[in-house]
Amino acid sequence: MGARQTALNALIACRKEGAWSNGVLKEYIQHDRLDGRDAALAARLCYGVIQNRGKLDFYLQQLLTGRLKDVQPVVRDILHLGLYQVYELDKIPDSAAVNESVALAKQYSRNPKAPSLVNGVLRNAVRTKGSLQEPTAFADKYSHPDALIGLLKQNLPKGTLEPMLIADNEAPEMTVQVNTLRTSAQALTVQLQEQGVGVKPHSWMPDCLVLSGTGNLEQLPAFREGKFYVQDPASRLSVLCAKLPKEGARVLDCCSAPGGKSFAAAIAMAGCGRIQSCDVHAHKTELIEKGAQRLGLENITVCQQDATRLVPQWCNVMDAVIVDAPCSGLGIIRKKPDIRYKNLTETEALPALQKQILSNQANYVKPGGILMYSTCTVLKRENEEVVSAFLQEHPDFYPEALELPALFPANTSGMLTLIPGQYDTDGFFICRLRRRP
Repeated sequence: MGARQTALNALIACRKEGAWSNGVLKEYIQHDRLDGRDAALAARLCYGVIQNRGKLDFYLQQLLTGRLKDVQPVVRDILHLGLYQVYELDKIPDSAAVNESVALAKQYSRNPKAPSLVNGVLRNAVRTKGSLQEPTAFADKYSHPDALIGLLKQNLPKGTLEPMLIADNEAPEMTVQVNTLRTSAQALTVQLQEQGVGVKPHSWMPDCLVLSGTGNLEQLPAFREGKFYVQDPASRLSVLCAKLPKEGARVLDCCSAPGGKSFAAAIAMAGCGRIQSCDVHAHKTELIEKGAQRLGLENITVCQQDATRLVPQWCNVMDAVIVDAPCSGLGIIRKKPDIRYKNLTETEALPALQKQILSNQANYVKPGGILMYSTCTVLKRENEEVVSAFLQEHPDFYPEALELPALFPANTSGMLTLIPGQYDTDGFFICRLRRRP
């Protein structure tokens, strides 16, 4: 089974079952036993189609003689795959893109006319390449639904919408954080380069490396030896902004899975103190435990716990509480491209849950302690408005200025929204609150 068929199966699962592309694609790649090269192509095809679906449909409407809505869904998927190869992937011969797509149509469509349709449309695409009308509306040009674009426009500063849409469609770099309890950035760089991995230091986050050509990351000796873990700089920054104490400190990470913030906290605390790392799902707590064991972070204790339920013995004892709340995820579209197509009305109930979690976690902060609130979205209703409502109900907390790397403007509000396209990070919100002594 080849890369194109694997990519098509993943696209079908996303469309019919509402599956997340990153999870289902990984399953299909393993099931189909693709080698590294084919696995990379399958991923590029699957993500590329999802990232460019609106633009591909814009072209399809010009290439079809009939109506786009009349095309069988699986045939539309196959046409998307073919068009993406023709228009976006220079290294794939047009003939291969056409022929493989026709073969898929023969296999996946019961309509005897489907192979002929696919062949005709794609050959027309090859002939007219560069001469079709180009999209101008953001929804077509950047393949974000109109409703999402309207919502983002309401929430983003002027001049940041289009750069975010562009960034959402770019392949994110692989950024990893160095486990400085086991190695240094310099030593890890040398080891990874000896293993054939491309390595460069991150432009503004210390002890952060940008990798390329890793292959299967989990097979790298340096990974198995617990010398690094994958984490976006924005997520790590949220932990560094907490300025966690070391000796004897108690820290709670209430929505921890897959554990990146707990790992960052443990390293920032030099392996000292105690970190209680929690998640509501048992299978996710197992991920945290395995990650902490691999990294050798012995000051992390993991437990299954609902962040909305009070644990009396934790009240007023934590030096810092980290709340990375469940959110709409609109800041990580570049990593999970299908988020853009999810029903936005389903996200409207999130602020109520976020307020509930934040209010409950505030009980655990000891007087003088720190409460860090973060999300991976850029919506004010899940960020600033949640914090504002919390502060109105909890006058014993107040925002405290963030200490940020030199390239950021000075911060006095205690809140920061990172927007994709600005600092090469995920979209992210960070807020630092202190409980009055």
